[in-house]
Amino acid sequence: MDRHKLFADYINNHPEAIGKVVDFDADHDRLYHFDLTAANKELTAEVINKPWLFSQLVSDKLHDNNCRYGIGGYMEHRTIYAFSSHFDTDDEPRRLHLGVDIWSDAGTPVYAPLDGIVHSFQDNNNIGDYGPTIILQHDLDGLPLYSLYGHLSRKSLEGLSVGKPVFKNQQIATFGNADENGQWPPHLHFQLMFDMEGRQGDYPGVSRFSEKETWQKNIPDPGLILRFPDAVNVG
Repeated sequence: MDRHKLFADYINNHPEAIGKVVDFDADHDRLYHFDLTAANKELTAEVINKPWLFSQLVSDKLHDNNCRYGIGGYMEHRTIYAFSSHFDTDDEPRRLHLGVDIWSDAGTPVYAPLDGIVHSFQDNNNIGDYGPTIILQHDLDGLPLYSLYGHLSRKSLEGLSVGKPVFKNQQIATFGNADENGQWPPHLHFQLMFDMEGRQGDYPGVSRFSEKETWQKNIPDPGLILRFPDAVNVG
């Protein structure tokens, strides 16, 4: 059977098994939708190439719209990766964002939304990369699922070991700052995979746009776990 359907069926049939990724309160918090495509004219080359300017833009948007968190990015074709050679390839550059970004302050707690174990972790310490990264492994009634948490604080990697149990709603990390998270504004890259394809501590979060259909087969929509309401984008 199709893994995407099995995943969706599990979510629908076991709502009690799904916890939180961040402390979002649907009764009181609003979400700001960040558009990181070419349509966003505020993302000038100067902003993208200066982490402090990019961070200020994110912070101002959240504050001005009275939003505790921002969100966006699943299968979004972005222009912002031009600032780092990390995303360049010999032919088509990588610009398709495969996960979801959750934007908030450095130090924001991150939680495991499902029971599982630590699959792997490492500091992907390159400009534009994930920085400190944790990958968890879950078993959804026989369906393997992996969840990736990128752009964390370095402290988040302390005390981890492969195979260590984690439990729903257990805090596993905090958002990192630009000095440790790959030089990004503080945020969490949250991504799901059915198959790690032999990788440890890392999995592509940005791909070539021409390969979108291939990546979608292995990367389900994180929104099924997050269950966030619609985001606002008013200014």
